[in-house]
Amino acid sequence: MSLEKNKQEKFRLHFRNKNREKYDFTSLTASNPELKNHIISNKTGEQSIDFSNPLSVKVLNQALLNCYYGISSWEFPDENLCPPIPGRADYIHHVADLLGDNNLGTIPTGDKITCLDIGLGASCIYPIVGVTEYGWKFIGSDIDPKSIASAQSIVNSNSTLKNRIECRLQKNSKDILHGIVSKGDKIDLIICNPPFHSSLAEAQKSSRRKIRNLSGKNMKTPQLNFSGISSELICDGGEYKFIQTLIEESKEFSENGYWFSTLVSKQSNLKGIYKMLDHIGAIQQTTIPLGTGNKSSRIVAWTFLSVVKQKEWREARWHIQTS
Repeated sequence: MSLEKNKQEKFRLHFRNKNREKYDFTSLTASNPELKNHIISNKTGEQSIDFSNPLSVKVLNQALLNCYYGISSWEFPDENLCPPIPGRADYIHHVADLLGDNNLGTIPTGDKITCLDIGLGASCIYPIVGVTEYGWKFIGSDIDPKSIASAQSIVNSNSTLKNRIECRLQKNSKDILHGIVSKGDKIDLIICNPPFHSSLAEAQKSSRRKIRNLSGKNMKTPQLNFSGISSELICDGGEYKFIQTLIEESKEFSENGYWFSTLVSKQSNLKGIYKMLDHIGAIQQTTIPLGTGNKSSRIVAWTFLSVVKQKEWREARWHIQTS
């Protein structure tokens, strides 16, 4: 395979991703007329938006959710993280395939599947995609009461989301699964998009680089183009420490979850993550490459369930005979 072809495939969105092709601004502006005020011409003369402008990004995403996911109301404070919809959807589609791989190629859908989103955020984006695309039920956790309130407001404002998403506040910022997962919970998927940065300085450096790539502008104190309060972007020890805690706690809840997973943005963290999973006794683990825009990432997923217990789980919860 040529290097150029490999590069093209690397940045290709999942084949079920509704925004795999170029944005259809005619349809998007019909869904959200406000988007017209944010459309510009890029260097090649095509319609686009200023991706270094947080408001433009938010209005575009509101249009995407309305047009393709049927979400009529998606409001949250401007200081919170505004997630890029296509990239978030890719995570959901790939973990759906993971379930399908364990189910003779058929993705289990409907409210028999429960997914836990660690770090729900004010935008509630992962549950929105999972509910509208696959009909799953969601538990969403967050350490910020305002984010929980915002996500709950989004759920209450959209009939397709009601009774499908439960928002749970994590009262101890040092815990991830403790205080959220109850003894009797059975969760088919645990997903997580951990804070990337270990400090404000690191987050600002990353944002300056991002804005420079998007607009060609150098800014000393940039406004994050996807916004984001500190708890959404920063944690003590950064991404690696957060994932370490998640892995350690996942062992304690090994019977409560089928697949645990997390995004890993930094390839340099993978070696240590694999070592931790081996040490803690994960029976099976897998890495799923992702690529969107100019950024590559990956999902690392693991389970503590034996082949026999996986079969028992599927037959009991998914009501599908796999023998």
